[in-house]
Amino acid sequence: MKQVLLARCVALAVTALLLAACGKGGGDDGGSADDAKGVALVTTAMPAQRSFHDSVAAWGSAVGDPHHARAISLGHGGQVVMLQVSAGQTVKRGQPLLVVAPDPTARSAYLQAQTALGLATGELQRTEQMAAQHLATQSQLATARKALADAQATLDAQRALGGGDAQETVAAPDDGVVTTLAVALGDRFAANAPLLGFMPAHALIAELGVQPDAGAGLRVGMPVQLHGVYGDAAAFDGKLSMVGRVIDPQTHLLPVQAEMPATADAALVAGAALEASIQSGDYTAWAVPRAAVLHDEEGDYLYQLDQGKAHRVDVQLRQPAGDTVGVLGKLDAKLPVIVQGAYEVGDGDTVRQRDSGTKP
Repeated sequence: MKQVLLARCVALAVTALLLAACGKGGGDDGGSADDAKGVALVTTAMPAQRSFHDSVAAWGSAVGDPHHARAISLGHGGQVVMLQVSAGQTVKRGQPLLVVAPDPTARSAYLQAQTALGLATGELQRTEQMAAQHLATQSQLATARKALADAQATLDAQRALGGGDAQETVAAPDDGVVTTLAVALGDRFAANAPLLGFMPAHALIAELGVQPDAGAGLRVGMPVQLHGVYGDAAAFDGKLSMVGRVIDPQTHLLPVQAEMPATADAALVAGAALEASIQSGDYTAWAVPRAAVLHDEEGDYLYQLDQGKAHRVDVQLRQPAGDTVGVLGKLDAKLPVIVQGAYEVGDGDTVRQRDSGTKP
């Protein structure tokens, strides 16, 4: 009986030892899993050298090119008797703009010149008949001819001054836009006074302003991308045509001008507000995903992955725009940069790279 009890005690002891051993082994496996869970899971991307360009923001409006815009006037005074356009209206070459009646003085001078021409013509005919009968000298004949020529010149001058017609129509000199009206129906105007402003088609420029400190880096000929402020306006490529050197006292910006392509005329009108980006210079930088670049009190930085460990590299964020940004720094072109998961690691930490088939 004692032997049976002894055998049972031995069996129980062996079982307890086996259970303890199993329990210890299970504890070790859990610790390994916990260690694996403490390693950050990251995705990476390879850095690459790429050309970037600096850009300067500008604001302004589309205006008529002062080298092509003009004021329409007449060489004589008169009165507006018919107005056929409005400011801002698009017109075609030869289209009537307004009708004027000549100044009464000009009309009177024309009629007097016309009468004088008829008198001179008759006088020359009589002198020629008398000269044929040897009743007038060659000197008298030459004087009559000169009088006729002078009368014709006077009549031509009065016609050019607007006295020849009871009414005169002023027509558009080309396809374009009537930008301003300086007269109204019934107005009397003096000779050479501006009647209306006219801008030919495809003659828009961008009149812009930039921050004064950006002016030193701008040069004529630099590329400019422009687009209207309102709506889904298409972008236009132009180039810088003028860089001012005096700050505008009203806007406190430095004035610049940019040429616009002919296609801009179909989408923009004079006075339309514009935003622009001037490409002021090219440079080479490391192209990396935006999410890879971090920032702390020491500045901008990112992590490169080297043999399973994260190594911090201080950088300068040179081009912050876009999903791919440009940075300057001592990056190793052969090492990937950490993108997703970069916020979870520190310098020297061991990390695990996410499998290509694993979704982020």
